[in-house]
Amino acid sequence: MRPVEFTPESIIEAGQALQAAGRNITGFALRQKVGGGNPSRLKQVWDEHQSSQSATVAEPVAELPVEVAEVVVAVSKALTERITALAVELNDKAVKAAERKVHEVVRSAGEQRAQAERELADASETVDDLEAKLDESQTHGDTLASKLASVQEAAQVQAVELAKVQERLALAEQSAKAVHEQHAAELARMSSAAEAERARHRVEADQVREELDRARQAEATVHAECAQLRTELLNTKTEFGVLKIELGNMQAKAAATDKAHEEQSTKAGAERDNARQEASSAREAAAKLSGQVEAMQAQANSLTQALAGRQPQGVKPAVGGKS
Repeated sequence: MRPVEFTPESIIEAGQALQAAGRNITGFALRQKVGGGNPSRLKQVWDEHQSSQSATVAEPVAELPVEVAEVVVAVSKALTERITALAVELNDKAVKAAERKVHEVVRSAGEQRAQAERELADASETVDDLEAKLDESQTHGDTLASKLASVQEAAQVQAVELAKVQERLALAEQSAKAVHEQHAAELARMSSAAEAERARHRVEADQVREELDRARQAEATVHAECAQLRTELLNTKTEFGVLKIELGNMQAKAAATDKAHEEQSTKAGAERDNARQEASSAREAAAKLSGQVEAMQAQANSLTQALAGRQPQGVKPAVGGKS
């Protein structure tokens, strides 16, 4: 035998609480109040308690006439069957409506989750593309930086060579000046030789100047290439910054998509809970309606007793005719 889950004292306390609240005391109401148990047993315990509290000496009462008793029984039975059918119909409609709503909520939540997962996949693919572009830009920037270092090294070498050429030019000019001063005294008697020597030195000076001009042009070309490389490096850094910003935006968008997915999941759960609550309310309404059926049955019994009390004592009903 299954052990009793709730003591009669707890059932009686629950019934007294319902009675104090002005509610109908039914098996389902008692079950809801105590938190479980068999509604029939709960109602039986409460009825026994009520009977023990209001026990009175039973007085003999006259029976109802057969016609009246049969009418009362028929009316009570028809009323009970109609109310029971109505309660079953209402409960069935409420449960089916709640189940349809739960199914719709679950289906909508699944669609929203699938949409969020597709958007998250697109965002992840875009982030991967941006990261690939970012790596490519970093590689290109490293290449440009290496090229700039090479050009700067070449420029430094050419600057050293230019300094050597300038030093040679200064030495040549100093030598030409010394030779010019040395041969100035002998100009009268060595005019032709001095003129030839000066001409030679002029040619050497012109050659040195030409080398100096070429070196300066080469230096200007190197500076121009350096400036162009600096511009390309600056553009690359700018593109790198833009890609970093786009990557940050896409990551923020991915985070927002996750959050929306979580909110949609939370919303779907809330709607599912509401649907379950509505189903619970429908069941509670069915239980209440069942309580009303029992109350009407009790009222029918009271009507039967009242009709029996109005029958004069000592007068027996006639069978199949007038009394």
